Amino acid sequence: MQYQNSEHMETTTTGIELQTERRWLRDFVELLSSMRFAISLLTLIAIASIIGTVLKQNEPMTNYVNQFGPFWFEVFGKLGVYALYSTWWFLLIMGFLVASTSLCILRNAPRMLSDMRSWRENVREQSLRNFHHRAEWSESNGEQALLQRALAVVTSRGYKVKVVAKDGASLLTAKRGAANKWGYIFAHSAIVIICIGGLMDSDLPIRFQQLAFGKTPFAGSGIIADIPAKHRLGLGNPSFRGNTLIPEGGRSNTAILPQASGVLIQELPFTIELKKFIVDFYTTGMPKLFASEVIVTDHETGKQFPATIKVNEPLIYKGMAVYQSSFEDGGTKLKLTGYPMSGARSYAFKTTGEVGANTPLSSDLGNEYTVEWSGFRAFNVENMTDSGDVRAVMRNKSLAESLDARLGSAAKAGGNKDLKNVGPSVQYKLRDKTGQAREFHNYMQPVLVDGAYVFLAGMRESPAEPFKYLRIPADENDSVEEWMRLRAAVQNPALREQSARRYANKAMSATGDAAMQDRLRQSALRGLEIFAGDDQQSGFLAVSRFLEKIPAAEQEKAADIFMKILNGSMWELWQVAREADGLKAVAPDQKNGQFLQIATGALADSFFYRAPVFLQLNEFDEVKASVLQVTRSPGKNVVYVGCLLLVLGVFAMLYIRERRLWIWVRSAGHDGGAHALMAMSTQRKTLDFESEFESMKRDLTGAASPASPLPPG
Repeated sequence: MQYQNSEHMETTTTGIELQTERRWLRDFVELLSSMRFAISLLTLIAIASIIGTVLKQNEPMTNYVNQFGPFWFEVFGKLGVYALYSTWWFLLIMGFLVASTSLCILRNAPRMLSDMRSWRENVREQSLRNFHHRAEWSESNGEQALLQRALAVVTSRGYKVKVVAKDGASLLTAKRGAANKWGYIFAHSAIVIICIGGLMDSDLPIRFQQLAFGKTPFAGSGIIADIPAKHRLGLGNPSFRGNTLIPEGGRSNTAILPQASGVLIQELPFTIELKKFIVDFYTTGMPKLFASEVIVTDHETGKQFPATIKVNEPLIYKGMAVYQSSFEDGGTKLKLTGYPMSGARSYAFKTTGEVGANTPLSSDLGNEYTVEWSGFRAFNVENMTDSGDVRAVMRNKSLAESLDARLGSAAKAGGNKDLKNVGPSVQYKLRDKTGQAREFHNYMQPVLVDGAYVFLAGMRESPAEPFKYLRIPADENDSVEEWMRLRAAVQNPALREQSARRYANKAMSATGDAAMQDRLRQSALRGLEIFAGDDQQSGFLAVSRFLEKIPAAEQEKAADIFMKILNGSMWELWQVAREADGLKAVAPDQKNGQFLQIATGALADSFFYRAPVFLQLNEFDEVKASVLQVTRSPGKNVVYVGCLLLVLGVFAMLYIRERRLWIWVRSAGHDGGAHALMAMSTQRKTLDFESEFESMKRDLTGAASPASPLPPG
């Protein structure tokens, strides 16, 4: 007996556990298929999509480090926001949304389809009297006559009608707009189809190949043809999106797919050869059209055909789309002249470079430097009303002012602008032997700024900063040689001594006071030495620090005297430097005075330029390169179908109104008359429905008088 009780208890426990497990599974399915769960998933996807839209995706990691800093770069990297649409959690949300919406359709669609087919003929006469929209009337023509007239009125209004005999009476049941239910089915099916299309075009196929076939991103550098097979994706890859850069005269049969830790190489079934890259410009110099004239060679058949790829006019071939994405430099050949920016000797040397390559510089600069040529532009449209100098002496703007300059009416155009094409420019990094580098951006031709022609030499410490420009005045030969001569003279103690003596002699020649002349010579020499400075400070910054040591009450007078002596000494220094190079002195006129003024300011700013050499572009042989985006998107057509269903579904739900109509007709008694009870219902009570009900009521009752309700019988 005890054994039987134990066995019974064990069976009961197992049954309870099974019921608990079934209840948990049922609750989970209920939650997964609920509307609130699907809306929550849609909200998460919307938030993620906003982040992915605002933040550029699949950029080089260094860009994100510069934008967010090391700490937040790591935090955002853990969340995968740099390639958000291919992160595991975003794809998981998409998968749950597909499952949730599919379950919702499976649960509700059969019931809706059944309701669409149903005539709802199981109503009772008393329940019709409880409807808000109802009417009753009596006629003397008899039950069949009333029924036939009602049938004619209802069918003329587009209703589908069915007549059944019920409880000794006749029930006319009618429906219209049942296709409204298709709106729900289409709209929810569209969400599933669009999500499936998005998953088809996601990184899931690539992730599968990485897991199943050991494909890994390539993080090194070298020739694409030499990259091992484990970093390459075959022709059977169902979906991808990559870029290929082709210089003029070059060809490519691969696409580069950026990954978080490197790149994958996608093989293409054809080769693209770039014959010519075309750029058209507006009158302002801004580009308005990019186009690539290419020759496509099919690997399987050997067939060749020409094509022109433009923005928004892609080449479609073998299930792949080739878009015109952008353009880059394809290895422009450069010829430049270098000038040292330190030391007491003025000289020039020739050098060459190629965009994308490196060039070692002469060891005469006191350190080993390498020039990394990063870019060349033949056209540069710049806003000449806003060009900060290397000191970054600019008015600080509040956040509200910065936003106001960019938001609001387009008529503001972001503030005052003076757009001009200032000609070619070269961009490069100068890296020392310790690996430290600064980036420079130098224009080839002098630019008119504030009424004078100057060469703009830009510098920045990191890619996150804007370029700040040193303004080197152009001499009468449109070169920087005169300024370089003056720069070297400032650093030459012998020339400073000679110019100070000459300045004192000219200034005190009329007095004949030797002691006063010597004191002026010493003051001029001291001023030049302070301006020449050292590694810590020079230029006007050193002058300012010197004047701060003078009592405040005398600073203004001392500064005025100091600058007069400095300006005179600089003029003599310029003449002495020219004589040392075998050149005649320049005339003391307004033009040369303006040149010296700008040159002195540029010498003061050169302390902030922090470059051992200035490289001036002389000649170039431009080579353009086209950046093409190659995609295979099998889910695109699936998404199009989903969008079509979504439009149809929304249209059906908004503009198709389901209406139900019942007319209960029964004999009124021995006099041969008939009594009718009509009721109408709809999902959404609108003014149109109210009008339709009144019209239907008027047509059905006609001349008949309203009747008092009869007891059901």
